[in-house]
Amino acid sequence: MWFQQDDATCHTARAIIDLLKDTLGDRLISRFGSVNWPPRSCDLTLLDYFLWGYVKSLVYADKPQTLDHLEDNIRRVIADIRPQMLGKFIENWTSRLDYIRASRGSPMPEILFKMYSHKIIFRIKKFHVNRIIHRCFIAI
Repeated sequence: MWFQQDDATCHTARAIIDLLKDTLGDRLISRFGSVNWPPRSCDLTLLDYFLWGYVKSLVYADKPQTLDHLEDNIRRVIADIRPQMLGKFIENWTSRLDYIRASRGSPMPEILFKMYSHKIIFRIKKFHVNRIIHRCFIAI
């Protein structure tokens, strides 16, 4: 298993990086890991260009009013993601990488990659959502 870090400063403290390296060895995708990842590249970051937007649209469809309801929705949506969907998702991702490799990293104005907005009204909700999603993935 590989771990891809988004390089937010709160995630790159020395203690965190040391823990990740001890746990994952060379399977850490981070500016401090064995595989560097382009910073703030939503077109390349699997979670950003697909998963968070997809999960959010389904999680908030019934407008959860409590954290328990929100957590239940997140668990349900994550559990319902099927291997076939992930296969298509990864296929799309690899085609993005091929296109970027062919363009040698230059700007690609002829392609519009859709960026999903991840704004959540209250920061506390964002904290809870991220923590819940993290726990759901650990459980899978």
